[in-house]
Amino acid sequence: MVLLVGGTVSAVGRQGGVWSFLKFLAVLSGVYLIYRVIAWGRSRLLWSLRNRLILAYMFIAFVPTLLILTFVLLAGRFLYSQLGAYLLYEDLHRRIEMITDIAQHIAAAHDFRPAGVSEAEAERVLAAETHTVHDRELPDLSIEFSNDTRLLQEVAEGRPFFSGLLQEDDNSSQEDRLSLISVRNLKPPNGTRVVRLRVPVEDKMLATVAPDLGAIQLSLTRPHSAGGIRGVVYTSGEVQYETAARPIIARNRVLQPPGFWLEPSVDVVSRLEDAVYISRDGKVDKHRPVFAVFNARPSSLNSRMFSTLGELRNSYWTLFAVLATFFVLIWIAAFTTGVVLTRQITKAVADLYHATQYVQSGDLSHRVRIERRDQLGVLAESFNLMTGSISGLIEEQKKRQRLENEISIAREVQNQLFPQKLPVVPGVEMEAICKAARSVSGDYYDFIQLSPTHLAIAVADISGKGISAALLMASLQAALRSQMLAAGSETMSTAELVSRLNKHLVRNTGDDRFATFFIAVYDSATRTLRYTNAGHLPSFLISKDGALHLDMGGMVLGVAEECCYEQGVVAVPADALLVGYSDGLVEPENVYGEEFGIKRLQQAAVYVQDSSPKVVAEALMNAAEEWAGTPEQADDMTVIVARLR
Repeated sequence: MVLLVGGTVSAVGRQGGVWSFLKFLAVLSGVYLIYRVIAWGRSRLLWSLRNRLILAYMFIAFVPTLLILTFVLLAGRFLYSQLGAYLLYEDLHRRIEMITDIAQHIAAAHDFRPAGVSEAEAERVLAAETHTVHDRELPDLSIEFSNDTRLLQEVAEGRPFFSGLLQEDDNSSQEDRLSLISVRNLKPPNGTRVVRLRVPVEDKMLATVAPDLGAIQLSLTRPHSAGGIRGVVYTSGEVQYETAARPIIARNRVLQPPGFWLEPSVDVVSRLEDAVYISRDGKVDKHRPVFAVFNARPSSLNSRMFSTLGELRNSYWTLFAVLATFFVLIWIAAFTTGVVLTRQITKAVADLYHATQYVQSGDLSHRVRIERRDQLGVLAESFNLMTGSISGLIEEQKKRQRLENEISIAREVQNQLFPQKLPVVPGVEMEAICKAARSVSGDYYDFIQLSPTHLAIAVADISGKGISAALLMASLQAALRSQMLAAGSETMSTAELVSRLNKHLVRNTGDDRFATFFIAVYDSATRTLRYTNAGHLPSFLISKDGALHLDMGGMVLGVAEECCYEQGVVAVPADALLVGYSDGLVEPENVYGEEFGIKRLQQAAVYVQDSSPKVVAEALMNAAEEWAGTPEQADDMTVIVARLR
């Protein structure tokens, strides 16, 4: 209320006495309110561990990055400002050097003029030749020959020549004028004839200076008088100067278009210190400053800066862009990693906190000591409540025991689905091993004898794990055997068989369930292997000639009903070894995070290819387990091996 009253008094403009005291009380109330809001926000926001970590990351990572970025931008602006000023300064002095060289050339030609040519005629010819060559780069260049050496005596300090910026009174107006000037004695050291070259620094001349810059404006200065300020006041040493009322603005010069949509402009105020000023009464000021105001685009200055690199310029720019992109990606990755880690930590704590709320029905004497009232303190308090729920835990244990019994029955039933007796086909030896990651497996393999010389070999991997995957595996096994045990199945295309199984799964399973599947039919009489791979990891056929990956087929089963599959046909070499497997056999990782992989599995099979199928299967399973270095399985592991004599 006090804050509201004080604000109203300030708004209506009341002054003095009680009104001032109310304003003072309003200020105190505002300070107190801000303090209370900060305290309330701190207790609310910092109560959460997630918010604390976010705040810590802000101070550790984001704020320093922002400061560094700001420093880089300011440094870049300073660099481009200095570069622009340097370009303007160098271009003006290049023209001064040009007229200096012209004056020196005229002086030399003047001293050695041909006999019979008058001095006036020689000077006219020299002036005409100079205008012809240099008028384009030195607009409004004037060349004067005279016997008046006062200017040279005033500014040359005893030398026979002078070149530079000259600021002097203009007799036709109240404003000063600025010129590029070069004065040289034609008959040194005691001659009285001088040549004076002058280029007025006006809008026409500024239009050709430093083409890499945008708009340019020069402001002349004069000593500051106490009668009032007409321009910007500048102090140099003990003298104060103010800018003239009429600046010199370059004609038809505008800022270049941006090189990209976010490119800023660089606005620069620079000072030309070496301008000499001469007043009407001959007073000389050798350090009269001239201010240059101009703008430019960093892209234009970059082009000028790197022009000496020639064809390598684009390579350097490409390298810089790649490095900049790489650094930005690293920063994004680091920032993302910090956010992800924060969410993981806080999610784990929050999940544990919420989980303890489900067990608050008991009462035990033991209590966890609570030291602070933040989120972790509340978690400890929740744990105290959880310790009293022993009866609920006992009931949960009973339910778990019943579930384990049901899973044990499901495991026994599933074991009956795998081949209990391996078929006997002339010239074929086979073996299979399946290790479930849980009590029941989602992997499936089968050997089905279709005729005395035909053998079907299948391996599949059902999406998911546990009972749901085992149920889908049973459905797939039933559908496969119903198709393969029908009359004439030994001549059926494996592509047609897989297409029928796909339709069965699409129509009888949910949208989120699918299976990878590999089926091969081997004819021992013709030594021909027909197969179709439906999104499964490619089985391989190992012989003395090398290894052949069996990957022809189509997409996984159970996703889309109208899918086309292909059948592959392979002529089997003598004493070949067929190896099929599930992804659980190639995905185990070692301590460095490297997967076992198909290549290592194939190398392990090649190493023992002359052994029996049982030895080969056990060797492959052991190789994968030794690579992981832990008895725990992340996924079901299945391998089938068939020796085709």
